Amino acid sequence: MPDDVRELPAARSDNLTRLLGGTPLSVAVRLILLSILVGVVLSAVGFDPWNIIESIRRLFLSIWNLGFDAVNWVWRYFLLGAVIVIPIWLITRIMNSPKR
Repeated sequence: MPDDVRELPAARSDNLTRLLGGTPLSVAVRLILLSILVGVVLSAVGFDPWNIIESIRRLFLSIWNLGFDAVNWVWRYFLLGAVIVIPIWLITRIMNSPKR
């Protein structure tokens, strides 16, 4: 029986290691570093840990506004390019049209 008692804590430790995916200390260090990295990225996006709902609303609002700004940006470049491209296309079509 003494052998069974000694194996019990080792079995618990092995089950805990299997459950966590590593030793508790290494898992804690990885989770801390990953949390800091994700925190930096979320802070760059504009999230605030003290007011997360408002931060998410602001994020979606800025994405929404960015979408319409992108449409405006594409439209302006389209018009700018069309001022040159369409007259050149029209001239080449007239010049290359078959003569009767």
